[in-house]
Amino acid sequence: MTPEITMLALSAAAIAFAHTVLGPDHYLPFVAMAKARGWSMAKTLRITLFCGAGHLAGSVVLGLVGITVGVQLSSLNWLEGVRGNLAAWMLIGFGLAYTAWGLRQAHRNRPHTHWHHHDGVSHLHEHRHQEAHAHVHDRTAGSRSLTPWVIFVIFVLGPCEPLIPLLMYPAARESTSGVVVVTVVFALVTVLTMSLAVAIALLGLKTIKISRLEPYGHAVAGSTILACGLAIALLGL
Repeated sequence: MTPEITMLALSAAAIAFAHTVLGPDHYLPFVAMAKARGWSMAKTLRITLFCGAGHLAGSVVLGLVGITVGVQLSSLNWLEGVRGNLAAWMLIGFGLAYTAWGLRQAHRNRPHTHWHHHDGVSHLHEHRHQEAHAHVHDRTAGSRSLTPWVIFVIFVLGPCEPLIPLLMYPAARESTSGVVVVTVVFALVTVLTMSLAVAIALLGLKTIKISRLEPYGHAVAGSTILACGLAIALLGL
């Protein structure tokens, strides 16, 4: 491996780490959905890895095609920008829809009281109609949920902005093997950083109990995803 490729590989690791940590959309959606839907740590990390791989695949394929057929870097940057905007607005749309659904669920599940009469005794009983159903839906039937697939599609559309212009194209000037090395390093560090950030956040949230917010878990998750989409669309994060 040439000194140039070694330097690019080290740069790939540093850029991948910084790009992931500074982009909350790489981990906050998974943390929010895991808390709202009661995903286990193992399931959350599997979904994170799955979506991370899809996130990388789009830019890797685009970069390889561009290098192979000689597409101008400016054209690929424009296409990546279009993909980024599309992914951001899809996050916004999904976040809005999920927030609205979460608020509706919280409203339907608000506690209320009924008089119960049995054996000549009357007493007031407080309960929630949707509580048991929501529990079963989120934890038992989660494998049939479309939510992970929606997030996956959004991540496939979302580009890895630094990969093509800063790493793949410079590596292609050296060798084909250099492109492979740089791409693999970037991919591994990105996915590992996503997984580590998600795991740390979930472990940290285990120590925080805010019972008043529990009925609004889905709304909070949707708002988090909405905020990530807005941060990308408006702030370029």
